[in-house]
Amino acid sequence: MKRRNTPSKQAVLDVLIQSGQAMSHDAIEGQLEMDINRATIYRILNQFCEDGMVHTIVANDGKHYFALCNNSEIAPSGFHFHFSCTKCKTISCLDQEVQLNLPPGFVMEKANCVVTGTCQNCV
Repeated sequence: MKRRNTPSKQAVLDVLIQSGQAMSHDAIEGQLEMDINRATIYRILNQFCEDGMVHTIVANDGKHYFALCNNSEIAPSGFHFHFSCTKCKTISCLDQEVQLNLPPGFVMEKANCVVTGTCQNCV
């Protein structure tokens, strides 16, 4: 279904594009140059997820972070790891395909994998 682009949707998308990294709802809201209701921002982000424009990451702090989907960064399976830097507090998509060997009888549908450590910019 083709969705109508609104100034609010474009503003949220622009923030994600400009950041180049995964962002929490609070961080997105703080970067917006126009006043958008918190619930509207959540609706927009959920629509972006449904449309495959954005994916969500649940980090170790329990917050949901949103990152733009990029076909070159996501493995053919659609599954990839994320990296959370303890120094600069950024969350990045890692663009390597991940192979998980589950025990027989288990079938993976979705996974949320966040590796925590120090990113290449903070080492």
